[in-house]
Amino acid sequence: MTAAWARLDRELAAWGAAGRRATLWLRDDDACRDSTELQRLLDIACSCDAPVALAVIPAGLEPSLVAAVARCDRASVLQHGYAHRNHAPAGARSCELGGHRSVAATLAELVVGFDGLEGAFGERFLPVLVPPWNRIDSDVTARLPGAGFRALSTFGPRAAPQAAAGLAQCNTHVDLIAWRRDRAFIGAEAAIDRIVGHLQARRGGGVDPAEPTGLLTHHLALDDAAWSFLADFVIRTRAHDAVAWLDAGAIFGARGPRGAAISARSA
Repeated sequence: MTAAWARLDRELAAWGAAGRRATLWLRDDDACRDSTELQRLLDIACSCDAPVALAVIPAGLEPSLVAAVARCDRASVLQHGYAHRNHAPAGARSCELGGHRSVAATLAELVVGFDGLEGAFGERFLPVLVPPWNRIDSDVTARLPGAGFRALSTFGPRAAPQAAAGLAQCNTHVDLIAWRRDRAFIGAEAAIDRIVGHLQARRGGGVDPAEPTGLLTHHLALDDAAWSFLADFVIRTRAHDAVAWLDAGAIFGARGPRGAAISARSA
């Protein structure tokens, strides 16, 4: 691990030497209710003064999550689909927001979820859609601005700053869980290698240099090793002069009054 942290230090030093700051952000998916695991995540965010964006499943929202978010001023809320329900046929990759049913039906659910989250969280809710399984049909994407959404967040380097006209995009790039390997932690060295890889690609222009490097977590799936790495990584980078941890509101510019979202739907 000493060698892995050294690789990260060298990469951050390169950013500093170039007069640049490596921007980072943290998105945590599948939030519905308060739990020991959620508190562990929010404790890291609050104690380290590092923002976290919670992707909340509207249909599963419980009042305990609203209370937990209210207690942590470093937490913001994004919309994680509607019910995190798979509508794809047997044998196809899981997808809630795909082309397996009408776009109108999909958007109608998303609007219900949007209104519920905005009503529950107020200004803590940002009109940003995080598709379950990071998959969404292009026809749905194109119509998101008309439903009040201002941004989209999936996984992998973005092709462009906008996913569609009027719809910003900022993704995550390093998932701490190996979902096809028994939902195991990928390991600290692998996580650092992937983070460094994205930072190097940004610095060299191989991917969009303006897209912050996004760390993706699922608080209910992290084991002790993953939690230990996450805390260490946040503490180390939060104190580094060449790093800036970004709040989701700053990334997406998505904060705004409820009336703005309603107006967008009728535009």
